[in-house]
Amino acid sequence: MTTTGPGRADTREVNGLAADALSGLWQDPPRLPTKWLYDERGSRLFDEITRLPEYYPTRRETAILRARAAEIAEVTEAQVMVELGSGTSTKTRLLLDAFTDAAAPGRRFTYVPVDVSTEVLTASAETLSQDYPGIEVVPVVADFTEPDLTLPDADGPRLAVFLGGTIGNFDADARAEFYRRLAGSLSPGDWFLLGTDLVKDTGRLVAAYDDAAGVTADFNRNMIEVLRTGLDARGLYPDDFEHIARWNPREHRIEMWLRARRDIEAYFAVLGRSWRLPAGAEIHTEISTKFDPDSLRKELEESGFGVVSTWTDDFGDFALTLGRR
Repeated sequence: MTTTGPGRADTREVNGLAADALSGLWQDPPRLPTKWLYDERGSRLFDEITRLPEYYPTRRETAILRARAAEIAEVTEAQVMVELGSGTSTKTRLLLDAFTDAAAPGRRFTYVPVDVSTEVLTASAETLSQDYPGIEVVPVVADFTEPDLTLPDADGPRLAVFLGGTIGNFDADARAEFYRRLAGSLSPGDWFLLGTDLVKDTGRLVAAYDDAAGVTADFNRNMIEVLRTGLDARGLYPDDFEHIARWNPREHRIEMWLRARRDIEAYFAVLGRSWRLPAGAEIHTEISTKFDPDSLRKELEESGFGVVSTWTDDFGDFALTLGRR
């Protein structure tokens, strides 16, 4: 995991987008990795989503963190906290407050936010550095799903943090691979804090991903804008797609799709290829798996993480799980 300058990051992102478009858009059905929802605009739209009345996960996870952050800091005694997919790091402040309070005299705590969005990461890191002068903030522009995941060294225990239920964006095979790589990047005795959304009433789940104000629809359609601008596409416009959110009961997950409102005929200049999608056909953009604590514990233990604690909110909607390598 290495930091990159803006120019290098832009080149890497375009190359990655091109590779994912080539491997995904010509599948049946077409699909694109969820990470491309989170450019600068997408990240800010998602931040807006977290404040919508239908979107409960952020409120529930925040409640757990507020109640347990001091305990997490005390139990882990971490010297370095690496947050994967940090975004705006809003909820993370509860952990930073707790680790600041728990820090031994003369020992500096380091926070490493990792995200693919250079703009959001830079702005967030600058704000946090000002608000937490006693913490060393080391932002890393990186895709944490890449196979060369490495974590910074530390004199004491490290804590890897993956909040927001984002692990639900991975299917079972991808989760197992992610856990395996993360375990390989951690040393025995290091910690892993994972946020997961829990299975619940289908109506509430669908509403959380298809809000009345249409913010999630804009967030989903923003992937078309990422394709249009990143790959210099002609004939491709966000308004030509309808946002779809549906529950897959067999896989226990919400799925997000983009349905073509008309016949799409686009040309990607960066790829040098034309692409067609008939009206009514859909592009698969995101899954959000929902868990039960027992199956999650089994997944983690099979990947080399012993589960130390699991906390839920008062409504039983969301869980935080603390595991140890």
